Amino acid sequence: MSHLAKCFCGPAFILLLFVSDLVSGQIHYSIPEELEQGAFVGNIVRDLGLNVEKLSARKFRLVSDDSRQYLKVNVENGILFVNERIDREELCGQSPTCSLSFEAAVDNPLEVHPIEVEIVDINDNSPNFPKERIALQIGEWITPGASFPLESAHDLDVGVNAINTYEISSNDYFGLSVQTRSDGSKHAELLLEKKALDREQQSALQLVLTALDGGKPHRSGTTDISITVLDNNDNAPIFQHEVYRSSIPENTPDDTSVAQVKATDLDAGPNAELQYSFSSHSSDRGRELFQLDSKTGEIKVRGVLDFEEANIYELYVQATDKGATPMAGHAKVIVKLIDVNDNAPEIKLRSMSRVVSEDVKLGTVVAVISVIDRDSGKNGQVHCTVPVNIPFRLQQSPKKQYKLVVGEALDREKQSSFNISILAWDGGTPPLSANRTMLVSVSDVNDNAPEFTQSSYNVYLMENNTPGASIFAVTALDPDVDQNGEISYSVVENQIQDVSATAYISVSSKSGNIYALRSFDYEQLKHFQIKVQAQDGGFPPLTNVALVNVIILDQNDNAPFIVSPITWNNSTAVGIPLRSTYPGYSVTKVLGTDADSGQNARLSYQLMDATDPSLFSVGLLTGEIRTLRRLLEEDATTQSLVILVKDNGQPSLSSTATLLFSLLSNVTDIVPEPSERSKNRFYFSDLNLYLIVGLGSTSFIFLVTIILLLGIRCKQGRNITEGYISTVSVNYSGVGAQPYNYSICLSPESSKSEFLYLKPYSATLPYSDVSVKNTTNTSESTVYLWENAAANCAQQCPTNSRGLKMTNLLMFWVLEGLLLGSVWSKETCPRFGPLPGIELRSLTCKASAQPLSYRTPRWVE
Repeated sequence: MSHLAKCFCGPAFILLLFVSDLVSGQIHYSIPEELEQGAFVGNIVRDLGLNVEKLSARKFRLVSDDSRQYLKVNVENGILFVNERIDREELCGQSPTCSLSFEAAVDNPLEVHPIEVEIVDINDNSPNFPKERIALQIGEWITPGASFPLESAHDLDVGVNAINTYEISSNDYFGLSVQTRSDGSKHAELLLEKKALDREQQSALQLVLTALDGGKPHRSGTTDISITVLDNNDNAPIFQHEVYRSSIPENTPDDTSVAQVKATDLDAGPNAELQYSFSSHSSDRGRELFQLDSKTGEIKVRGVLDFEEANIYELYVQATDKGATPMAGHAKVIVKLIDVNDNAPEIKLRSMSRVVSEDVKLGTVVAVISVIDRDSGKNGQVHCTVPVNIPFRLQQSPKKQYKLVVGEALDREKQSSFNISILAWDGGTPPLSANRTMLVSVSDVNDNAPEFTQSSYNVYLMENNTPGASIFAVTALDPDVDQNGEISYSVVENQIQDVSATAYISVSSKSGNIYALRSFDYEQLKHFQIKVQAQDGGFPPLTNVALVNVIILDQNDNAPFIVSPITWNNSTAVGIPLRSTYPGYSVTKVLGTDADSGQNARLSYQLMDATDPSLFSVGLLTGEIRTLRRLLEEDATTQSLVILVKDNGQPSLSSTATLLFSLLSNVTDIVPEPSERSKNRFYFSDLNLYLIVGLGSTSFIFLVTIILLLGIRCKQGRNITEGYISTVSVNYSGVGAQPYNYSICLSPESSKSEFLYLKPYSATLPYSDVSVKNTTNTSESTVYLWENAAANCAQQCPTNSRGLKMTNLLMFWVLEGLLLGSVWSKETCPRFGPLPGIELRSLTCKASAQPLSYRTPRWVE
């Protein structure tokens, strides 16, 4: 046997058949069994037209239902070789054909090629008889021509290597009759052909039966036949039919009658009593599945019949009499099985892609499915389908295979995975079905831009907010997953009041929280708009933009500011004609403004303190000051009122103003003094107009006023003699009051020094530091101003603690009619080093125009 195996392993003896099926694309090889490990089978890569260099990249593999891997492929050269010794008899038994079926699968793209390797039988098994000795009893009365069935030999090989013939040793009586069964196997019958037996001449015979197979060289097996010649019982039982036929369905239950055999014997007595049994020609499997009643000859089922295992059984029955020398008659019973639909289809996944990209092309193969039904005919005809409400379709392939392909566009955001139920059913009645579920996941691609929860947002932010605090949060959603769904936020570059938006606002790239980078002032910026961009992490990234409107809410952070009358250090003076007043007389009107808005800018006026509370009243909303009664000579000549101006904010803010009222007994004496000052009257009248309009309007008017004043100063750049004194007459009238004239005396070049450096500062000088003296006998008051050579003192000396330069004081005093003056001396500014000192003096103005008092230089707070 080893010699034969070596012969078959030689390359000259290997039979390779390659058949290309144009319909199915199947590759067919044929090799002998018992080849050594590593033996060449075929170049599968070349036969399939694949590129050997891409086998590993395309995940080349062999897919088989067999747990043992008899064959392998060398991925380096594409050679299919024997991986494990193949014993055809062990693999396929007595089947006339034997093959290994599997698929060769590769990915990218997915391809499946059916491969069949036929295993060719070699003559490696000798015929073998089940018994070493066959005993026969043959009566001498048997006439020539009688036959005696012999137990057959068994050969594990098939085809030409199976048992081909039998031979009997040379003798004077018997020959052999070799017959072929329906399955192609051979069996021998001992034929008495030469002459009848004569027990008296020879009571026993010893013959040798030889079984020969058809292999080259032949293999054989032998058994001894021991024949005992019996004495005269010369009639053998005879069956009514040589062959009985019966058809029953598979899965017929036990004890079901299959056939009834009957034989007769012409003898009488015990020689005619028959007993039925299966002869030795019946297969062991047949004896297991059927039982024969020895008395009646009825054959019944006693095992599970399966059409898929075998569809026909041949039972050999013998009837033996009870003569002294028993004689037997023989018949054959053929039982055919009728297929019933008892096998449901089997669904097998040959190859499968468990993850599919959502942008996959239509028609892409997702899985290769094989549906098998072991039944035959209509019972074995299978149908397969998948649900119609999924984006996958089945395409039928040859040999009961199906391809699951993409039939519609996939969208992971609508459905990220599919439990695909594959239903298969056969054509039987009733049909049997099978179901198998496969999970296919859809992988994400970046096909969705982030979406904000709102296209625009309104953010209400209280002014004076804390820089760096979070003021709002925007949220964008992206239905994509993983990196494609990771959103980062940023501020789109734009300008807010000519400043980049990033200087005002920052956005957390991860959370979308918006942070204010500065504290906002409602009075400077009431609202602004930014654009926030959301960008995902896909490639390429997708973006979306939302508008964020930031609305600044007002906070009561500005106290009221008293516009009229103009005050110095929150104080002002107003003259009241004593004889012209009456109850309800409008003395003046306090006018305030508030930089806030809404309720924060709604002002009310209250009288906080008064020299005589019974003399004046203040309008709560108008600020108008009226007399409650007539003024009397007995009333104090100077009345002080403290007016509280309060807004309506929470908490409210307020400012106060002190009004000093001078009761004038005779206003007819107040007549302007004619002098040379009349030549500059129009100059100061225009200047007053600029100041009044500027204080009551916007800062733009202030800027225009300063530019005009600078222009006037440039035109007046002339030298004025040291002793020249100019005077200006200023008229002031309160609301509802009579005109009151003041005369102001200016030192040389004072028009360049004081008036050209005016700025809109609030008065901060306490009224207590200033002496105001009026005379009832004079109609003119004069303010004297001195200036030293340091004309730039007002620029070099800093402002006082309340933010007012000395050069501004004069203008407020003149407008309010205060009889005040300032003296500039060439001293050192005591607080700020070598700067010109400033002294503020109180003067009693007389016609002589001479100062009445002089104090040492000091800074007045």
